[in-house]
Amino acid sequence: MIVLDPIGVVVGGRTEPTDDNWGAVESVICLERTRFENDAVAGLEAFSHLCVVFHFHLVDESAVVTGARRPRGNPDWPEVGMFAQRARLRPNRLGVSACALEAVDGLDLYVRGLDAIDGTPVLDVKPFMIEFEPTGTHQPAWATELMRGYY
Repeated sequence: MIVLDPIGVVVGGRTEPTDDNWGAVESVICLERTRFENDAVAGLEAFSHLCVVFHFHLVDESAVVTGARRPRGNPDWPEVGMFAQRARLRPNRLGVSACALEAVDGLDLYVRGLDAIDGTPVLDVKPFMIEFEPTGTHQPAWATELMRGYY
């Protein structure tokens, strides 16, 4: 068994999980003050973006999908397996998102474009580093269409 303790929580931004227009959403990742000192984020302000791992805490386990479905229920898109999507109805209900880091104030990380809602438990924060991104990537046309208005 794996037990994860959140390192912080998302404060502000949206209160409801909706699908699109996340690009201008501003929120704060408030890191746990009982676990961390300010030196835990020393140097983080030099990065433009973060990779954030969070828990889809409002998704009921009974809603989790383990097989194939059409993304967003769109009949124009193919039926694809859960691991070919980034939907929130995942087996472990984990989200991974890159967002802009606007400011660091103590243990408060001000971000823009994080697609997590107010109250979302944050499991990890990492600086976005270009060298970790693969080259030569591709994706199907339906995924490009799905993401057109996401941010």
